[in-house]
Amino acid sequence: MTYFAMALGTSTRNKDGKIIEAWYPQPLLNPTDALIEETSVIVKHDSGNKVHVLEKEHYDALAALFEKNDLALNASLLKAAKDSDQTLVLTILETDAAPSCVAEGYLKLHLLSHRLVKPQQVNLDGLFGVLHNIAWTNEGPIDIPELPERQIQARIAGRVLEVNCIDKFPKMADYVVPSGIRIGDTARVRLGAHLGEGTTVMHAGFVNFNAGTEAVSMIEGRVSAGVLVGNGSDVGGGASIMGTLSGGGKEVVSLGENSLLGANAGTGIPLGDRCTIEAGLYITAGTKVTMLDSNKEPTGVVKARELAGKSDLLFWRNAQTGRVECLTNKSAIELNADLHSHN
Repeated sequence: MTYFAMALGTSTRNKDGKIIEAWYPQPLLNPTDALIEETSVIVKHDSGNKVHVLEKEHYDALAALFEKNDLALNASLLKAAKDSDQTLVLTILETDAAPSCVAEGYLKLHLLSHRLVKPQQVNLDGLFGVLHNIAWTNEGPIDIPELPERQIQARIAGRVLEVNCIDKFPKMADYVVPSGIRIGDTARVRLGAHLGEGTTVMHAGFVNFNAGTEAVSMIEGRVSAGVLVGNGSDVGGGASIMGTLSGGGKEVVSLGENSLLGANAGTGIPLGDRCTIEAGLYITAGTKVTMLDSNKEPTGVVKARELAGKSDLLFWRNAQTGRVECLTNKSAIELNADLHSHN
């Protein structure tokens, strides 16, 4: 029987023993039946989606198993943890069911950031209810009720406990750094972001969890949850792509290949390939758009939702009338190759 995913990792537990975060250096998508069977014997896994808190008596056998299967990072983690008090967990997911606990949720976020799955390809239903707010500090994640005591301990020891943010999601770069990317400000890319090879996220860019890029892209604006940006596309400074978290929206908004959202522009409809929205223009599903022919003469008015997913479109606002207009876009954008070729 094929399993969905498996991962070995470290975890942080609060004073009540509950896991509040987990880090998986080498997660596996669709592990082999043989690996699952041998692992199940060691940790006494029977079936279903489960998180096993490992005993040290399991470490040697698991390390040997992972080495045999060319999973060097997992084997190294087990060896390094033998003389520590760090809690190790083995999370096994038989199915892609909605996450029922923190460790399961973190595994799915890792699958996204390790590029093993793309946004919208895994079930994250109810994830916000499973995770809870954490103080992300220079001394690691701390459960909010325990923060005052930890601050006292730090001050008495002559240290300042720096709280970088209070959030359900940590920054991706503290957990996963995929190859071939650049991030100007790592605090602006959440764990669970999917950054394709060659992507650059500038200092003001933001990429949410379950969102990201296919391959080479320039992100200077906001890529909201659920959004996937196609290869060769540019999200300009201050631009925004509408996500699915707020307002109850169900339709997935995406940006195709070789497309451009100009500075301070935005879209609430999915766009196909080679589309451009001029700077400062925000298109929503209900926006009335005047269609133009090749001579830039009006041919009719449609709501933007009727253009969803179509390619080769250029949107602008008429400087004289103020109306939103659209005509066939004859050229694709070209990203500056020098910015991306050395990531």
